[in-house]
Amino acid sequence: MGVGLERKAEILALLRERESYVSGQELCERFGVSRTAVWKAVNQLKKEGYCIEAVQNRGYLLTQEGEVYGQSELESRMDTRWAGHPVSFYDMLDSTNLRAKLDAENGASEGALVAADMQTAGRGRRGRAWSSPAGVNVYFTLILKPEFEPARASMVTLLMALAVAKGIRETCGAEALIKWPNDIVVNGKKVCGILTEMSVEREFIQYVVIGVGINVGMQEFVPEIAAAATCLQAECGGPVSKAGLIVNSMKAFEEYYDGFRCASDLGGVLEEYNALLVNRGREVRVLDPKGAFCGISRGINAGGELLVEREDGLLTCVYAGEVSVRGINGYT
Repeated sequence: MGVGLERKAEILALLRERESYVSGQELCERFGVSRTAVWKAVNQLKKEGYCIEAVQNRGYLLTQEGEVYGQSELESRMDTRWAGHPVSFYDMLDSTNLRAKLDAENGASEGALVAADMQTAGRGRRGRAWSSPAGVNVYFTLILKPEFEPARASMVTLLMALAVAKGIRETCGAEALIKWPNDIVVNGKKVCGILTEMSVEREFIQYVVIGVGINVGMQEFVPEIAAAATCLQAECGGPVSKAGLIVNSMKAFEEYYDGFRCASDLGGVLEEYNALLVNRGREVRVLDPKGAFCGISRGINAGGELLVEREDGLLTCVYAGEVSVRGINGYT
């Protein structure tokens, strides 16, 4: 890739920031590239779908109002320190989690992000298929290389749920809430699922991958989930920025995860997480392999376990890896 194309995302970010023309000379001086390199980068952005006016003696102006969802858009908007760097965007993948695991095994750094417009083998929790059509939703996976013990890995799922809920709120204003441990709901219906997987060798975590699928555009859901699923466009009444969802989620996750690494637990986010817990204070049914039971959800503890108060007043700590939790009268 040429020098200019390497700075393509930075050139795009500057053009987006300005509401007036940016001269070719300024772009050359800002990014240390030649006029030819700038011209090549701008032409590549045009091929990707960006509307950029080029006027002699004035420079370049980004006039595109809509979003061109892809590699350049994500790179140019990612303002985090480490989460979401680098970005690898694909038009189609079997699964962002599968790709991320392969990348992690081949030396990808912590914070590397894999995103796709379409998945042919998307998966949800417990191996369930996750419908992943093109041009509709958001699918991405973040790679982590943590130093904590494997027992703490389940907590990063809760951190991502909190981050995605915040990302949705900031991007489109939807009142996103959390259904413990790995779903995001809006108006009582699921808009997002999270799948965390890890590779462990001799009680040492080689890597963790956290996959996120967000229902964004209008779509028809299969009958078995239609009553419990929705999409952000339907809930918000208009288009939603896919890149914005990813960038805002990464920014929030970086903040939460940095705090988690220092504290080694979820104590720093307990209040915020529990405030968004959709079934807190409500009766739930815990589907435990050892025997299902009902109780009142009282929020999570610093270890990420759901606290469920039984009829006899006993408080039971429910671990995410073992059970499912359902509302008494439906999904939530």
